[in-house]
Amino acid sequence: MSVVIRNRCYISIFLISSVKHRDKKEETNMEITYDYYRIFYYAAKYKSFSKAAEILMSNQPNITHFMNNLENQLGCRLFIRSNRGVTLTREGEKLYKHVTIAYQHFQMAELELANDKSLQSGIITVGVSEIALHLLILQVMADFRKAYPGIRIRLSNHSTPETIQEVKDGLVDLAVVSTPADVPSTLKSTALMDFSDVMVVSSVHKELCEKPVHLSQMQDYPLICLGRGTKSYEFFSNFYQRHGLKLNPDIEAGTIQQILPMVIYDLGVGFLPENVGIEALEDGKIIKVPLIEKIPQRQICLIESKRTPLSIAANALKQFINNYIETKLQDNL
Repeated sequence: MSVVIRNRCYISIFLISSVKHRDKKEETNMEITYDYYRIFYYAAKYKSFSKAAEILMSNQPNITHFMNNLENQLGCRLFIRSNRGVTLTREGEKLYKHVTIAYQHFQMAELELANDKSLQSGIITVGVSEIALHLLILQVMADFRKAYPGIRIRLSNHSTPETIQEVKDGLVDLAVVSTPADVPSTLKSTALMDFSDVMVVSSVHKELCEKPVHLSQMQDYPLICLGRGTKSYEFFSNFYQRHGLKLNPDIEAGTIQQILPMVIYDLGVGFLPENVGIEALEDGKIIKVPLIEKIPQRQICLIESKRTPLSIAANALKQFINNYIETKLQDNL
């Protein structure tokens, strides 16, 4: 009978010991979080647990508990405690040196995020096609910079396919391009505005504006257009094919801004977005050819990733573009 009692006592003692050992092990293996180092930073900086508690809106027993756990986890003493406060041990000095650098980086990051949120700073990388640049983005950027001078903007100007690829590859925050545009399923396209292309010719050919003409009648004039590989070339090639003709340009330009002066100097007829050539039309340097065949309207679209959210600054630019379009539409009513 006595043996059984002794065995029961032994088992009870063993269980109690195991529980205590497990609790101690769990405490030793606790995860050191940012809060531990934050408390350590203030306790070490002011050499006082009470002062740290005051700054962190806590109490001294909590601070003491956290610092005791931190020391247990790191396996060394960090503080020498006395009635006058605390001082750092050699190990504590080493830790404080690194924690101070890290904490300063955290503070700088928080400040940058606060500035980004208030749009006082930030960087936006925007991809833009040639036509979208001149029809929309230049004016939007001018107004946006006046509203948010602290935000830096990086523009990447390429063809529509190249610009869309930049969004897909994460090289730009968003893009603004002209159609036609092949947008992959991973990206989102939002139509911003419509625009019309016109055929223009030098004002020396005033006879061409006297009456409507067929596209086929313009085959005898040299043709200037954007080069192969651009979506504009594809667009006008399809336009010609629909009317039984073949697009066969005599001059291929790199940008639409190159087309305008070549038309003015009578190097050929060309296609331009109507708004791009409006000043030259009003000044009488070029004239619009009244084509019988109607050129389909195109669009300016905003392209963004479905997977990657926009930064605060990039989202502000997106909203700014949308507001600009709405204001422009209302002014045209």
